[in-house]
Amino acid sequence: MYLAFAGGVGGAKLALGLSCVLSPEDLLVVVNTGDDFEHLGLRICPDIDTVTYTLAGVANPETGWGVRGETWNTMDALGQLGGETWFSLGDRDLATHIERTRRLQAGETLSAVTGQFSKKLGIRHHIAPATDDPIRTIVNTADGPMLFQEYFVKRQCAPVVTGFEFAGASAAQPSAAVISAFDSGKIEGIIFCPSNPYVSIAPIIAVPAIGDFIRDAGVPVIAVSPIVGGNAIKGPAAKIMRELGRASTALAVAEHYRESVSAMVIDTLDGADADAIWALGMQVVVTDTVMKSDADKTRLAGEIIAFACALPRNR
Repeated sequence: MYLAFAGGVGGAKLALGLSCVLSPEDLLVVVNTGDDFEHLGLRICPDIDTVTYTLAGVANPETGWGVRGETWNTMDALGQLGGETWFSLGDRDLATHIERTRRLQAGETLSAVTGQFSKKLGIRHHIAPATDDPIRTIVNTADGPMLFQEYFVKRQCAPVVTGFEFAGASAAQPSAAVISAFDSGKIEGIIFCPSNPYVSIAPIIAVPAIGDFIRDAGVPVIAVSPIVGGNAIKGPAAKIMRELGRASTALAVAEHYRESVSAMVIDTLDGADADAIWALGMQVVVTDTVMKSDADKTRLAGEIIAFACALPRNR
């Protein structure tokens, strides 16, 4: 079994590729919940929904998030009434948040709701939140601290980032599916998808039992760099790195992951960083990591699994 840690569009793309090369029994997609927040009285789980919609084949191909063929009647009506419309919720997407909130208020766990939604959407592979406990990513900026969605959507990533906090993480426990995977003794590798290291992967690792397992598992831990040629394919990763005083390079990603990761997958545009990453004690594969088509996703996933199979185990 492989654990794929994912968040955002890049994470969802690779999760789809992995689902094409691994059986449902051999893949658990563990999704960041630090982006979750309450809006309009509803529980919004952006990363879980992006991964779910992508694996279900209904994601909006133009945005990477939301649902294909969406309509916006509710948002239009809400705006006419003077309501908050800065976080767009399409009509079909809104149904997800309404039903999730209802079930959570009835006492179901986020894991159970996510699993039920996946089945209803015809997804065979398992998607699980990293934790059922509340974690909230706080972005510390020159304008003060703010929840991630305020920084990312409302403020359009404009404030200068000075650091991050993951409120609730220190007391959080892994979700039941993650604990079951840990206890199974069947994990062959852990994959950090090309998600933002600071706001998609870090909140998962911040759950103490997950971070401890990664360090002690004795299996390959492979990170796919979200930085290609000095830029992020999507999202603010490169901007964040520069504002934190780090170069926006694949090497800087490897340095950030040094305590957790044993191997890196980097793009051909960043091949010049390979020797320096090797010098950090990490194995490296240089390949085309840009996923423009489903064929790209499947090819990259296959290369990562082949890479993982060739790496030594320490168990």
